[in-house]
Amino acid sequence: MTESAPLERPARSTPLRAYAGEIHADPDAVFAALERRLREGSTESTLAVDRAGRFVAVQGGWWYRAEYRVLASDDGARIEHEVLNVAPRLHWAGPLAGRRVLADSPAAFGALLTGLAAELER
Repeated sequence: MTESAPLERPARSTPLRAYAGEIHADPDAVFAALERRLREGSTESTLAVDRAGRFVAVQGGWWYRAEYRVLASDDGARIEHEVLNVAPRLHWAGPLAGRRVLADSPAAFGALLTGLAAELER
């Protein structure tokens, strides 16, 4: 993954899915593990990272952008995740082209949380 996605959400963007979950671990440790996993996860996407704000954006293809935020919570860390359509043209076609990604996104987010929790419990 290369580091060239914009930190700012593109002007033309539509949130398509949003998820959140808790991990009982230090937010900085959760963010570091999340960033590492996202960097290793794909070679066809670009990445933008704001470590101080615990924010990562992953952008790939012509329509897809995923944003992750790690926030401190009473029980450790809250991870918020959004999947966005950022297609500059043919915006209406983004959800159609990404229907498999969107359908798989609840399970993918659950697996991400489970994997992060297991990694941080070691």
